[in-house]
Amino acid sequence: MNVFRDMINQSKKENLAKQNIPQQRNWSAGSTSRTAGACSEVLENMESLLGVSMVEHASEPSQIPCSQIGCNEKMSTASVSRQLEKCIGNFFYETGVDLSAANSPSFKKLIGLTIGLAGPVEYKIPDYKDLNGRMLRDQVKEMKEYVNKIKSSWAITGCSILLDGWTGKMGRNFINILVDCPEGPIYLHSFDISPFVGDIECLNWFLDIIIEEVGVDNVVQIVAHSTAGWVEAVGKQFMDRFKRVFWTVSASHCIDLMLEKIGLMASIREVLDKAKTITKLIHSSAEVLELLKKHTRGCDIVKPSKIKSAMPFLILQNIMQEKQNLKDMFGSSEWKTSNWAYQEKGKRVDELVQDHYFWIGAEMALKATMPLVRVLNLIFETDKPLVGLIYEIMDQAKETIREEFQNESAQYMPFWLLIDEIWNNKLHSPIHGAGYYLNPSLFYSSEFYGDEEVAFGILCCVVRMVKDQESQDLLTRQLVEYRHSKGGFGEAIWWSNYEKEYPELHKFAIRILSQNCNGASKYGLKRSIAENLLVNGRNPIKQQRLLDFALVHYNSHLRQFHSGKKGPIAAEEIDSLNEWITLDE
Repeated sequence: MNVFRDMINQSKKENLAKQNIPQQRNWSAGSTSRTAGACSEVLENMESLLGVSMVEHASEPSQIPCSQIGCNEKMSTASVSRQLEKCIGNFFYETGVDLSAANSPSFKKLIGLTIGLAGPVEYKIPDYKDLNGRMLRDQVKEMKEYVNKIKSSWAITGCSILLDGWTGKMGRNFINILVDCPEGPIYLHSFDISPFVGDIECLNWFLDIIIEEVGVDNVVQIVAHSTAGWVEAVGKQFMDRFKRVFWTVSASHCIDLMLEKIGLMASIREVLDKAKTITKLIHSSAEVLELLKKHTRGCDIVKPSKIKSAMPFLILQNIMQEKQNLKDMFGSSEWKTSNWAYQEKGKRVDELVQDHYFWIGAEMALKATMPLVRVLNLIFETDKPLVGLIYEIMDQAKETIREEFQNESAQYMPFWLLIDEIWNNKLHSPIHGAGYYLNPSLFYSSEFYGDEEVAFGILCCVVRMVKDQESQDLLTRQLVEYRHSKGGFGEAIWWSNYEKEYPELHKFAIRILSQNCNGASKYGLKRSIAENLLVNGRNPIKQQRLLDFALVHYNSHLRQFHSGKKGPIAAEEIDSLNEWITLDE
C-alpha cells in the first residue's frame, strides 16, 4: 500500500495505479469495512517514502565545518574577518540571544580563543553597537532579498497564511502572521490583538488587511492555530465573508484534540494514570532510576517530545517495550533488598508491573493511539505539501486502528466516532477533498473512491478559486478529460508535462496541491521575541530596531527549518514531563 511512493520518493518506480488503495475512505462510522490485509503496514511505508521516522526520534546536534568560518590559508585576512563577523551575527540573530551579551568579557574571550585556533587573524570582535547597528542593517537587507524571492513564487503556487496566536503571561493576546508556500515559510508580522479580540468585525477587518497585503489572488487558504475562542468565532464567518479564500484548521491541532479526547476516555485515562505511577516512582530516586537503566541497557522510559499531545502515549509505548525488563527489575534481588520495596508506593508499583490486566489495557491504548501519533509526527517532520494526501493519511490511520482491533467494531468504533467528530467538525475542508481528487497518484488507483464529499470539494474549489464563468466552464471540461484519461494523467509528473495542453487545470491543480495542512506550531517560533516587540512606550528608533531584529530572527529560523536544520528539544518540552516524573506528596 505504498500509495505515496511515486509522488514523494521519485527514485522508486512503482506504478501507483496498481497499488492496493482502499475502495472507500469509510469516514462514516456506519460504513462498510475495507478489505483487511496490509493496512497496518501503511504508516510504516510512509516513513521510508518521506524520509522521516513517524515515531519521535532524537535530534542530532549540527556541526559546522571549520571551512565555514574561514579556516583556509589561501583566504585573505579581510575575507576571514567578514566570515567570522557574519557567523557571530547569525548566532545572535538566529538564536534570539540578547545582543548585549556581545559586551561580556567571557564572550570576547571565547571568540578570541576561537580565532586563535583558526590562525593568526587580526580581528575586532563585534560588540552590542555593531550587532544592533550596521550588522543588523546588513542582515535586514539580505533577509528582505530572501523574503522577496519567496514572495515572487506566490503568483504561481499560491500560498497559505498561517496564524500563530497565544495568550501571554499578563493576559494579552498576541498573534504572529506567517506565509507558507513550497519555496519556504516566511514571517510577516506580529500583533497584539488584545484591544479587539472580542470584536469579530474588527478581527475580520484585521484579516482583510493581511490578505490584501499578501495579495487576494495569491492566498489560497488561512490555516488557523486553534478552534477555540475568537479563532472559532472568526472561522464560522470567514467562508461567507471571503468568497475566494478557504478557512482551515491546522491538522496537527486537530489530531492533538483527537489524542487528548482519547486520553480522557475512562479506560485510557486509567492506563495512563497507572503508567504515571510507575514513572514517578522510578524517577523519585536516583537509586531506582539507576536500577532501571541497568535492566534496560541504559534506556530511560521517559523521554521529552516536541509533540506534547503524543508524549503520554510515547512514554506508554516505551513502558510496553521494556515490559520484560521492568518485570525483571522488580523481581531482582537489588529491588527486593531496597528501602522502596518495603514502602507502600514501592509495593503498589511492584504489583502493578506484575498485573496482567495493566499490560492488556496498555496494549489497547497503544492500538488506538499510535497510528495517530505516527501521523502527527509525519505532519511535523515532512516538508512536503500534504493537502493532496491528508484524506488518505487519515483514512489509513483509521484502517490501521480497525486492523489492530481485528475488525471488532465494539472495540474500534468508539475511537472512530471520536476521530470522525473532529474530522467532520474541525479538520475537514473542501480543499482537502479537491487535493485528494487532483492527486494523480491516488486518483488513478483502481481503488479510488470519489464520494459526494470529494465531488463537493472539487466543485467548491472551482467556484471559489476561479473568477469568471467562462474560465470555470473551461476548467470543468479539462477536469472531464482528467477523469477519463485512463492513466494519461497517472503520474505526478504530469502536472509539469501537460502544462501547455491543459494550462487552466495545471494552474488550478498546482495552487491546491502546493498547500500544506499544518499550521505554524511546527516551526516552534520563540514567542518572547514578539512579546518584547509589542511592548508600548518605546521611542521610534529603538522600536524600528526591534522590528528589524524580529524580521531577521524569525525568518532566519524559518529558513533554517525549511533547509532541514531543525533545533533540539526546547526547555518547555522538557518541563512538560513533570507530571510523569514528580512523585505526588
